[in-house]
Amino acid sequence: MTPTDSTPTLAVIGGGVIGSMCALAAADAGWHVDVYDAGPEIRAAEVAGGMLGSLGEGHPGEGDLLALSAESTALWPGWIDRIGDRAIVTARDSLFVATTAADGEYLRQLADFVWAEQIGADRLTALRPREVRAQETALSTRVHSGYLALGEGALDNGLLLSRLRAALADAGVHWHRIHIDRVDEVPADQVLVAAGMGTTALLPDVSLIPAKGEILRLARNRHSIPVPTHVVRARVEGRNLYLVPRAGGVVVGATQYEPVDADDRRPQAGGVADLLADAVEVMPGLRTYDVAEVAAGIRPGSTDGMPIVERIDDRTLVAAGHGRNGIVLAPVTAARIAALLAG
Repeated sequence: MTPTDSTPTLAVIGGGVIGSMCALAAADAGWHVDVYDAGPEIRAAEVAGGMLGSLGEGHPGEGDLLALSAESTALWPGWIDRIGDRAIVTARDSLFVATTAADGEYLRQLADFVWAEQIGADRLTALRPREVRAQETALSTRVHSGYLALGEGALDNGLLLSRLRAALADAGVHWHRIHIDRVDEVPADQVLVAAGMGTTALLPDVSLIPAKGEILRLARNRHSIPVPTHVVRARVEGRNLYLVPRAGGVVVGATQYEPVDADDRRPQAGGVADLLADAVEVMPGLRTYDVAEVAAGIRPGSTDGMPIVERIDDRTLVAAGHGRNGIVLAPVTAARIAALLAG
């Protein structure tokens, strides 16, 4: 889009999934948009499983987050059409799996008292061990119980970022690879700060809490079992694990703990060891996969666990604090930013 004197201008600081989708929503609404991106090295979306379902965030005491995740998940099909490449979808449904009786009881209570409020009975089915393994034949015989959750899918985060960048270019959005130190550096009618942990440096009144997490990328070779067709979200003796299919491999995640500092993106041996041990406990055939990548990222969380999506002043907006839920919450965040820009 070629701007005119009457075209409103928006600067988006941050080129991750949140910033990119907000920029695309604004461009679609008639804004002339510039994105200022510091690069992939500090981008939380580079180290992500890409799950879209809401139930994985449905922990006790997080009802508001679960409801927001469900709202946003429902918006994703339209966004996939807007991005224009269904290859970014790597799974459509999830298996929630327990390996012990205690883990099974934990999932049952979630299903009965938390999940049931957000997902219909036609989309959530309790499974016995044999039925769980019928869905994914490579699962361990230690599987105690599980649930099949229809519509709880996943995206390839790397391909998503690439396709978003292409969609932005097609929409006339200008991309600048530069680190911004002050909001007033960028010329625009409105400025959206969506810079992850870098948001606090630009907006000191926005308080964010860093959470570090490791993930692994395993690549299938000719000796390996097939890639699973579902997202497998397992409970292993009280620990959470996910296995997310990718083209030719699996993403294994994710640990979560307080980092030494907000720039500490070095994977720790203990976290990697736990992920590998739990992964092969749930799906023993993953032993034959190759380790393609070990990575750690910093997720920007908020004090109450809910994302911070609001107007700061007449010129400045913020979209930050999404924690582990940046990809799943991106559509509802983009919709709210578009509404704030509209009035």
